[in-house]
Amino acid sequence: MNDVGVLRQGQTEALRTLCQDLIPGNAFYTPRLKDAGLDLDRMTLEQFSERMPFTTRKEWTEDQLAHPPFGSNLTYPRERYVRFHRTSGSTSHPMIWLDTRESWDVLLDCWARVFTAAGVTGGQRVFFAFSFGPFLGFWTAYDAAMKMGHMGIPAGGLSSEARLRLLVDTQAEVLCCTPTYAIRLARVAQQEGIDMGELNVRRIVVAGEPGGSIPATRKHISHLWQGARVFDHHGMTEVGPVSYACPAEPGVLHVMEDAHYPEVIDDELILTTLRRTGSPLLRYRTGDVVRAERRLPCACGSVELCLLGGILGRKDDMAIIRGVNVFPSVIEELVYATGGIEEYQVELRTAEDLAEMKITIEAQAGESVCRDLQQRIQRTLTLRVPVDLAAAGSLPRYEMKAKRWIKLAECRGVDS
Repeated sequence: MNDVGVLRQGQTEALRTLCQDLIPGNAFYTPRLKDAGLDLDRMTLEQFSERMPFTTRKEWTEDQLAHPPFGSNLTYPRERYVRFHRTSGSTSHPMIWLDTRESWDVLLDCWARVFTAAGVTGGQRVFFAFSFGPFLGFWTAYDAAMKMGHMGIPAGGLSSEARLRLLVDTQAEVLCCTPTYAIRLARVAQQEGIDMGELNVRRIVVAGEPGGSIPATRKHISHLWQGARVFDHHGMTEVGPVSYACPAEPGVLHVMEDAHYPEVIDDELILTTLRRTGSPLLRYRTGDVVRAERRLPCACGSVELCLLGGILGRKDDMAIIRGVNVFPSVIEELVYATGGIEEYQVELRTAEDLAEMKITIEAQAGESVCRDLQQRIQRTLTLRVPVDLAAAGSLPRYEMKAKRWIKLAECRGVDS
């Protein structure tokens, strides 16, 4: 997409068609669209943004609880829906999302763009190193790979060692997993004496965490995997695949604007799904914090919105420590820039209305690494954060999204 005028016109036409298709079948959005007073035949993007209210996670959570089991955000009769998926419920009640065949094909087209931008072409072997549960991202990536003519290798239900053996046996060129699990697999290979030179992984497509757009994390993963290139991507069950890694500039994500109309308000990414008509979201507050820029064009030739540094964090993940805004992505960058850290955990505690942070790490070099990390945090954030050393193997390991930030209950009048 290299012409912003063509891009805008396409979004406008898609948005008009979407909104018209929602009335009267979609019980969730029909009254909202009517209350907005929009002329759907002549509506502009600007008018839509001015008049259409936001959709929040709280609203559609309440809707699904009020209209079980699937909620009222369905444009067609239930018989047309063929795909069932559910959110993890990590920040709220787990919610169900349904897709028609047509909407599913839209999501596969988006994932195909993720693969293409990562250079995954020509019928490669793509290894999916996660347990296939009800989350949407695994299935869209797998189906998209096969639709593109790649060989999809599912590795659900296997131990990390078994997955590594299967990687050796299949000689897969592409690995799909979370950044955390890419690191975990490499560590298990070291522990089990598996020679990374026996593997054929040349590209690693990561998602689920911001690590793929964090320079130190990306470099760390690439080093562990003998120079394999790391490509980020992000999406959500409720909006599908959203962005792909810029082929020209690592650490930049492009929003797929043929499928989404993005807005950035107070550093939060707001999304409208333009082609997922069966179960859409209009002006959805994603909670993702971004630094956005539109380049005309980007070095890769695209005029699609750039997210510099990928997803910087989530609104509900930000911690304010003695007046300083701290996101998990910043701490992760400092951890992996330090080097020698096997695993880490961040503990947040509030006492007397003041939030405090403590970091615990596993590191073979011991206290010297603790001091190094503490000094890096102080230089970068002007915060003195205690860094403790944990026994080897004592911190949790993760296959899917890592939960390294532990928020403890507020303790008033108790030393932290």
